[in-house]
Amino acid sequence: MGEPAKRSTIYLDSALHRALRIKAIHTQRSMSDLVNDAVRMALREDREDLAAFEERAAEPTISYEELLKDLRTHGKI
Repeated sequence: MGEPAKRSTIYLDSALHRALRIKAIHTQRSMSDLVNDAVRMALREDREDLAAFEERAAEPTISYEELLKDLRTHGKI
């Protein structure tokens, strides 16, 4: 994070903007810091999801119909 911050214009729903502004005041953080943290968290979750998909890529697949049949056979539905 040694690079200087980039300036960008984003448009927020007015209710989200108000909530973000109030949270910034209450946490004594800037709105930019809060948005940066939220974006980092979302990207981290995406990375974790992609890793999970990759780990499970070799698992066998089952169709929805087969799943329902299996659940019915085992008394689950």
